[in-house]
Amino acid sequence: MDQPDPASADRGFFRALLAGDARRLDRLLAEDFVLIDVMSGSLIEKRTFLELVGGAQLRFETIEPAEVRVRHYGTAAVVTGRTEMAGRFGEAPFAARSRYTHVYAEIDRRWRLASAQGTPISGD
Repeated sequence: MDQPDPASADRGFFRALLAGDARRLDRLLAEDFVLIDVMSGSLIEKRTFLELVGGAQLRFETIEPAEVRVRHYGTAAVVTGRTEMAGRFGEAPFAARSRYTHVYAEIDRRWRLASAQGTPISGD
């Protein structure tokens, strides 16, 4: 198995984002992957997400996950945590502190990210 558990897959997801590696992301994401964007709440499908990352339209400079918790449900798992991230969308810089939920499914003996959602953290 490429990723032996959902926690490893989640770390791989963040590493691929930092590297801007759309090819690795493609292998990590389920075919029907959807992202609910932390900044706008927009729904972004896999193809669009890979184009944004692979074309360097969306670049991550830092991603610092913390408080990661994994809950297993048979061939599915829910990973929750907190992140601080910064990067650029086009030429516009962004920074976000958020809580996230990632849903993984075991597909063809690999943990693949099916859905991701971020919620901004305001204040402390």
